[in-house]
Amino acid sequence: MNRTFADLKAFGLQYLRSRTGFFFALIFPVILILVFGAIFSNIGTQKINLPVQDLDDSFWSQQYIRILNQTNVFNVEMVSANVNFDEYIKDELLVLALQIPQGFGQAINSSQTANITLKGDPTNSNFNIGVGAANAAAEQLSFIITGGSRLVFVQSENIGSSQFKFIDFFIPGMIAFTALTTPLFSMSAICAEYRSRGFFKLLGSTPLKKSEWLAAKILWYIVLMIASIMVMMLVGMAVFNARLTITPMAIVIVAAGVFLFTSLGMFIGTFVSNPESASAIANAIGFPMMFLSGIFFQLEAMPEYLQVIAKGMPLTYMAQGLRSTMSLGNEVQAAIDLGILLVIGVIFFVIAAKAMSWKGK
Repeated sequence: MNRTFADLKAFGLQYLRSRTGFFFALIFPVILILVFGAIFSNIGTQKINLPVQDLDDSFWSQQYIRILNQTNVFNVEMVSANVNFDEYIKDELLVLALQIPQGFGQAINSSQTANITLKGDPTNSNFNIGVGAANAAAEQLSFIITGGSRLVFVQSENIGSSQFKFIDFFIPGMIAFTALTTPLFSMSAICAEYRSRGFFKLLGSTPLKKSEWLAAKILWYIVLMIASIMVMMLVGMAVFNARLTITPMAIVIVAAGVFLFTSLGMFIGTFVSNPESASAIANAIGFPMMFLSGIFFQLEAMPEYLQVIAKGMPLTYMAQGLRSTMSLGNEVQAAIDLGILLVIGVIFFVIAAKAMSWKGK
């Protein structure tokens, strides 16, 4: 029994000396509790942002907007009547928007049916909530006007293609997820191991330059990611009938994402003393980014402060850019996200390249 306890103590101390084991045993569960707790604790209490375009600007349209505000479900944001509403929805990547047509008030005054259009993405968790609340407001306005009979109706329209499904939202996110995990975790460990074991000194004795070594790693992960994309697309189309397009912009975004996360992995591995420390730091950075960047959970379902944090994470822009070009055909938004990825990637690459030394320590 004494030998059992002695071995238990020795093994326990050895395990706790492993930063990776310590991270997954004690720190990672805490991160999951904090992240998922923050995401789900306020579900049902957050107001839904609802852009509204009032083309009628009549007494009755203003009354309907007033009732919408009183439901405490929406944050109503008015959109100018001069704006092309469909283009506005596409450019802003909206998941829910409402339009009151011209002649709405005149139809009510003539005791005719008056329709309101609610445009939304049915794959979004807020869509059904929005439809229900908009219909409730229409019923209340009808009661005010007629005292009972229904006069105002809400017609819902899908934003984008009617064939757009959850899998079409999920696969681009998984591509971004893979572009994060593969280069970030492996490059941080590789750089730390090369540094601690003196491999960089050996590389310094060869004609190979730092820039060439870094470029080779980035190119390898790009090739690996293209192969991964092909596999994910084939599985998605064969099993779930996914409708996605691999556009030139999508390939460029993937390359930019790989460049960024490879550079981030180099950045981590350059400043830590051993591979285990590098893995623990990469996990501490990577896992919160996975859950807060809209890969598995839509950003709209999160509290506002988490949405602000998500906007500071590069994975958010990669996932958003891929969905924009592969699912929605919004190349303008995809180009904006690409620019953000490139700027962040260059910053990490320059810092890591300057800090990395063939001489080592």
